[in-house]
Amino acid sequence: MMQEKLLIAPSILSADFAQLGEDIKKIEVAGADWVHIDVMDGLFVPNLTFGAPVVKCIRKTTKMFFDCHLMVENPEKYIADFKAAGADQIVVHAEATKHLHRCIQQIKSEGMKAGVALCPATPLAAVEEILPYVDMVLIMSVNPGFGGQSFIESSLDKIARLRKMITDAGLDVDIQVDGGINDKTSKLVRDAGANILVAGSFVYGAKDIKAAIEALKA
Repeated sequence: MMQEKLLIAPSILSADFAQLGEDIKKIEVAGADWVHIDVMDGLFVPNLTFGAPVVKCIRKTTKMFFDCHLMVENPEKYIADFKAAGADQIVVHAEATKHLHRCIQQIKSEGMKAGVALCPATPLAAVEEILPYVDMVLIMSVNPGFGGQSFIESSLDKIARLRKMITDAGLDVDIQVDGGINDKTSKLVRDAGANILVAGSFVYGAKDIKAAIEALKA
């Protein structure tokens, strides 16, 4: 099933950290829709990346939509900081907070869009009750923590089941997919019902970034 609103959100996890501002400009010029910012704390996932101070710095370089994916324990502690840094949307993991509904309320109260993410082994039941309160659900099609992993095929069925849940409930909720997205898997996840694609190495590893982004939409 093809969604009408298709957005491409390149992940700066695959950018050159020494020139983040320039690398964000590259995807902006090439036609990307969002900037996907993977925030990792070394606890929820086995890696460390950026915090709110880095987001504040790169916010000065562009007006693009900042989609902040918090792969951190107790994300509620950081929501105000990321709002102040310039985040437009915060996505938290259902697995990372004890009080998901409260966390989503907190994001909304700060005037941002709110999303909830699921790791590959987490069932859709974990988000069923929160669907009416979120703008987006992120299905991880790799295990979070590292870039460049291979796409997990069973994610396609999960995406399709989530799209049916959303449609049956009469809700307007985006489905984002992150992990192993390239010119081949992009069509598969779109057909399953996703409409926002995160791609890191496929975009930033390409010789022609514009062509790579267009390939994700083809």
